[in-house]
Amino acid sequence: MCHMHVHFQGNEEAPAELALGEGGEENNCAGTCQLSAEIKEATQMPTLPPPTTWTSAAVKELKAKLRTEKDSVVTVYRGDIMTVHVPTVPEAKKVCWEFATDGFDIGFGIYFDWTPVTSRSITVHISESSDDEDEEEELEGPLSNDDVEKGSKSQTNSNLAEILPVYRQDSHLSVQGGSHDFPGEGTYLLKFDNSYSLWRNKTLYYR
Repeated sequence: MCHMHVHFQGNEEAPAELALGEGGEENNCAGTCQLSAEIKEATQMPTLPPPTTWTSAAVKELKAKLRTEKDSVVTVYRGDIMTVHVPTVPEAKKVCWEFATDGFDIGFGIYFDWTPVTSRSITVHISESSDDEDEEEELEGPLSNDDVEKGSKSQTNSNLAEILPVYRQDSHLSVQGGSHDFPGEGTYLLKFDNSYSLWRNKTLYYR
C-alpha cells in the first residue's frame, strides 16, 4: 500500500494538484505507482503539459508536398469546425502535426480524451458552429462562459482535458507545427476552427 505523498519524500512543496490524492486514498501498489494514473483518478481531469510548438517559413514547400498526398488538403467551410481524432498507439511516443492555409488564418486547438482507445484509425469530424453546442461540446468541453452557465452537455465527458485552447493561427503566413508527448492512452482531438468566419472558406493543408 502506498500513499501519494510517499513519492514526494523530501519535497515539502508537492504541487497542489498532486496533493489532492493524499486524503487517505490508498492504492494496491508497491511504491512504483504511475503517478499519472493516480492523479487521473483523484482529479478526473489531469492537467496536461502544453505542446511544443514551432513555425516555419517553408509554406510553399509544405503545400506542394501535401497536394500530392490523399486527404491532406481539405476545405474548412465558413462557420465550420473540423476536428481530427488521432488515437495514441503503443509503438509511438508522441503526436506531431504541421499545417498551413491559403490566404487567411484559422483557429487551432488541441484536446485529449482519456477514454480507452477502441479504434486506431484517424477520423475527421465536421460540425457547424450552430451545431457546436449539441455535437462538439460533448466531445470537447466548455468553450465559453455561456456553455458553462448552461451547465449543459459540456459536463458529459469528464474524460476530456485541454492541451491548447483554440487560438487563431497565422497559418497563411508560416507553417504551424508542434508535438505533444502521449500522457497515456487516449485520443487527441485536433480542432481546426473556422466558426468565426462569416464569409470565407479556408483551404487547409495538414499532416
